[in-house]
Amino acid sequence: MDFTPTEEQTAAQGLAAQIFGDLATHERLAAAGTGTDTELWKELCAAGLTAAVEEIGLLGLVLLLEEQGRTTAQVPFAVTCAYGLLAIVEHGTDEQRERLLPPLRDGTAVATGAFPARDGLRADGEGRLIGSVPYVPWLRDATLVLVADADRMLWIVRTADPGVVVTPVETTAPWSAARLALDRAPGERLGGPAGRTGTDTRASTSTGTNSATGTAAYGAVLAASRTAFAGLQAGVCAGSLARAVSHTTTREQFGRPLSTNQGVLLRAADAHMDTEAIRVTAYEAAWRHDKGLPYAAQALTAAWWASEAGKRVVHAGQHLHGGTGADLDHPVHRHFLWGRQLDAYLGCGSEVLEELGQLLVKEGSQ
Repeated sequence: MDFTPTEEQTAAQGLAAQIFGDLATHERLAAAGTGTDTELWKELCAAGLTAAVEEIGLLGLVLLLEEQGRTTAQVPFAVTCAYGLLAIVEHGTDEQRERLLPPLRDGTAVATGAFPARDGLRADGEGRLIGSVPYVPWLRDATLVLVADADRMLWIVRTADPGVVVTPVETTAPWSAARLALDRAPGERLGGPAGRTGTDTRASTSTGTNSATGTAAYGAVLAASRTAFAGLQAGVCAGSLARAVSHTTTREQFGRPLSTNQGVLLRAADAHMDTEAIRVTAYEAAWRHDKGLPYAAQALTAAWWASEAGKRVVHAGQHLHGGTGADLDHPVHRHFLWGRQLDAYLGCGSEVLEELGQLLVKEGSQ
């Protein structure tokens, strides 16, 4: 395994770091409140970073999301790429790629996904969708939503269509979230009515549906999105730790920096190792995806580290700030909120670990 980024991936990551670093400042984030920074989103799309994901792959996306996580930039970058660009590239028909990808590349369309499936949606014989999902990140910004019905078939829903109701909800992290309610809303099968979805079975772990191909597509999109959000968590943790290091090396107690205390050093070292574990497991899963190798177990491993280790790191980052960390307006608190939200999103640690165990048992019996 060689996780060394290509020249294209390195260039894209450098550009992302520059844009996020320049524009996702504490002042701009505070002004954005719980909404999206639309100017930053336009800048990212104008720089070609959304379109670049098709070329630099899932590993490249993980690298870009690390940079977003470092600054906790409030843009629908992860969801548009994971549930829009990559999902359509890998599972859509030629006609769907030609029609849907251009607006996603230039940012005039925003995608999100109602994942993982919770059996809250069903489709009738006419392709009409019924049901609700209590929480979908960045749904308030989305023009397209990728949803899975009870049989794990994937459908594209347009938020402007009749029968689609989007009700804003507030969560711990400012992700422009909303509740999705569908009342016989029209849906478009990802891959077309002929069932072309799910030709990629490398990450499918679900069983017992009416269509193996649809199940495979759902499993593949879920695995890719878990890998992508693990990369986002790696950046959130890295940003939290960097703030903690800066604070403890400049803040003095009893005439010496806080960082000279052994307890502080050990806590920071543990947080660093946890962050590296999240990063390397996300890299491995993304690398295997891009190489066309099975990566279901690796995606679940990355998700488990992102959940379990991620919450440890953001808690440590806040604690190492002492009383300052209790200030809700302090930048490190934003990392804490993002880290806790990512801990539960797409499956908390115990849920993911159960899935991983079932997968390993299944593979061992084959």
